[in-house]
Amino acid sequence: MRLNDKEIKECLHSGKIVITPVPAEDKISGISVDLTLGGQFRVFKTHKLRQALDLGSSKEHIASMIEEITTSPIVPGNEGLSLPPGGFALGVTYERVKLAADIVGWLDGRSSLARLGLMVHATAHRIDPGWDGNIVLEFCNAGPLTLILREGMSIGALNFELLSSPCERPYNLRDNAKYKDQYGAVASRISADK
Repeated sequence: MRLNDKEIKECLHSGKIVITPVPAEDKISGISVDLTLGGQFRVFKTHKLRQALDLGSSKEHIASMIEEITTSPIVPGNEGLSLPPGGFALGVTYERVKLAADIVGWLDGRSSLARLGLMVHATAHRIDPGWDGNIVLEFCNAGPLTLILREGMSIGALNFELLSSPCERPYNLRDNAKYKDQYGAVASRISADK
């Protein structure tokens, strides 16, 4: 069942959903909570992009390659981050989100930004039950203009579904959870499934 604004407020009050800082009343609409962009990004070094990343390689090799082709997390300051046409970068929500074991979140980009070509998540828009952390955003500029991303801008909307019962293995209790307690623009922690 998708939660409406009244139910979202009840979950925020009861602690089933925790968003820090607490969203203002006008940030909660019919079925979602507006989220804003944090100030940390990770971008790809364009001179390294001709390399191939073998997704069947060892976990160590993949991690080393990702570190080689991406910057350390950067905070661009007042000028924002310029994302050229075809550009890809990781960002992060300003808000930290924590979900109970019977709540799943879904992040949607803003329509007004999509109409400029900005995709806010490449494919990963599900926020698992038991999640606790900032949400990493996978920006792709599919439009014709360079877009400037600024800390504090409204970047997306998070909506929620109530599961019929709590998960047996929510994200925060999984031993293999790669992004547990993530803060900042965390790079991929992909590993080969062998």
